[in-house]
This record gives sequence, C-alpha cells and structure tokens, in this order.
Amino acid sequence: MTDGTGHACGDVQLTGQLICTSEQYARIVRRRLPEHVRLTLAEPGCISFTVAPTDDPFVWSVEEHFRDAKAFRAHQDRARASAWGRATADISRSYRITGLDGA
Repeated sequence: MTDGTGHACGDVQLTGQLICTSEQYARIVRRRLPEHVRLTLAEPGCISFTVAPTDDPFVWSVEEHFRDAKAFRAHQDRARASAWGRATADISRSYRITGLDGA
C-alpha cells in the first residue's frame, strides 16, 4: 500500500545534504563514510542508504529509506553514538524527513 506519493505507508525517507566547511571535515567524511554505510545497510529496517559526493567536494547528497519510524529512530540513535557520529558531529546537515508524522 502506498501513501499517494509512491511511498509505502509507514516508511520513513530522509533526503538532503551533508555539508563540510573545510578540507579537514571533508577528509573525515571520506575516511569514515564506508564503514558508516556498511553498518547502516546492515541495520534491521534499512531499505536503502546512499551518501554520494556532489560536484562540490565539500558536499554529499544523502538519501535514506527505512521501513518505519522505529527503524529510522534506531538508526539515528546508533549513528549518533558511533565513531561516525562523534567524528562528524560538527558537520552541517540539511535534511528533509518524510514519514514521521504522528509516529
């Protein structure tokens, strides 16, 4: 069943950007991203997870898709507490999240 936008009812999607302000932060992302992606894709409820470089070497495009709000929130908690979360805590994010309304 879909919600009229083509998304499955109950699923959560995040789209946006990870925005570095220096080469130092960009290096942190490049070094730590492969492990973060690997761990995220292994999480229960992760449907897809893509973080890709853009034409700007300091900006990455982010797309996340989780089965439901519980899986998405578990991912957020795990990521925040991880080596990735600690290393990238000061890097700006600009995200739009759909599917959390009323969840």
